[in-house]
Amino acid sequence: MPRRVAIVYNEPQPSGYDDTHEEKAVLGVLEAVTAVHEAARELGYEATLLPLVPPFEEARQKLTALDVDVVFNLFEGFCGEPETEALVPETLTELGIPFTGCQAPVIRLALDKARVKAFLKENGIPTPDFQLISPQTLDTFRLGYPCIVKPRGEDASHGISADSLVTDFLSLERQVKTITNTYHSGSLVEQFIGGREFNATVMGNTRCVVLPVSEIVYSLAPDVPRILTFAAKWEPDSVYFKGTKVICPAEVTAQELQYIADTARKAFKLVVGSGYARMDMRMDEAGKLNIIEINPNPDISPDTGAARQSAAAGMKYAEFIEKIINLALEKEKHGRKNPPHVRRRQAGVDANTEKYARI
Repeated sequence: MPRRVAIVYNEPQPSGYDDTHEEKAVLGVLEAVTAVHEAARELGYEATLLPLVPPFEEARQKLTALDVDVVFNLFEGFCGEPETEALVPETLTELGIPFTGCQAPVIRLALDKARVKAFLKENGIPTPDFQLISPQTLDTFRLGYPCIVKPRGEDASHGISADSLVTDFLSLERQVKTITNTYHSGSLVEQFIGGREFNATVMGNTRCVVLPVSEIVYSLAPDVPRILTFAAKWEPDSVYFKGTKVICPAEVTAQELQYIADTARKAFKLVVGSGYARMDMRMDEAGKLNIIEINPNPDISPDTGAARQSAAAGMKYAEFIEKIINLALEKEKHGRKNPPHVRRRQAGVDANTEKYARI
C-alpha cells in the first residue's frame, strides 16, 4: 500500500499585502506546493493537497480529519497574519501526526526577530546590535548609522526596500513610521553590516548537515543600498532583481567555508534543533560573521535557496523532498529533539521571555 502524505498549505487570500504590492510572496507558496506534490508522487507517495483558509477553527477540523502517514507542512500562516504559521505544527503535534519541518515553539521564536536576536546574543552568537523603535520612542535611538529598518515579525523580505537603509534621523523617523503603520509587528532597527553576505540551509535531527553555502553578490549602482530587498526576490523587472546574483556554491576558501558552516550549525542547534532551516549571515568589516536572520521552514520551491543548495550537494529535487520527509519520520520515531529555548520553557525556567519582550 502506498504511503500517504498530505501537503498542507495556506491558500492565498486577499490581504493587506495587496496594498503594499507584496502579494507575489504570498502566491509563491503555490510554486512549492506544485513541486512537492510532483516529487511526492515520483517517490511513490499517495499525495493529497490540503489548502487551509481562515478561520483556523475550520482548518483545525480539516487537520483532525486527516488519515495519513505524514504531513508535508508548507503552511506559512494566513495572509497578513504571519503569527498563525505556528498553529499547524502545534495542532499536528497535539494530534500525534508526523510533520515535516520545525516545531511550533521554534517558528514562534523565529517570527519575533527581536527575541531570536536577543537569544543569539545571550548565547554568544554574533548578530548585529538592534532596537525596537516606534514613532513614540524615536528619542531612545542609540545605534549608529547606517541602520536597516524592518518589520519585527515578517518574513520573505516583506517591508524591505532601498528606503529601509537609513543614514540620518529624518530617514529613520520616516521609515519607522512607514513600517509601524503598515505592519502590525512593530519596527526592528538593526545596525547595518555591509560585508559579504551568505546563507546556508541546515538539515537534521540528531546529526546536522549543512548544505553547500550560497553567497549573495550585488552589482548595483554605488548609490543603491546592497541589501536583499523584496524586489530582489520577487520582482524580475526591478533594478534589485537584476543586480542581485546568487552564487552556489559560494566562492570561499576552505577555512572560510568551515567558519560559515560552523556558525550556521551552531545557530541551528541552539534555536531550531530539528527539521530544516536557512541561516542568513553577513560579515562585518573585521571579517566576523553575524547571523542576520534564522528562517525555519524556508521556501523550498525549485528555484530558491534551499533547493539550489540541495542541488549543489548532488541531490535531485525529489531526493531533497524525500530527505525532508525522512527527517520528519525519524523525528517521530526517535522523539523530537527540542532546542535549548524549548527545553527551558517546558521546564518552566525560561526567565528570559519577559526580558525579550521588553527589548
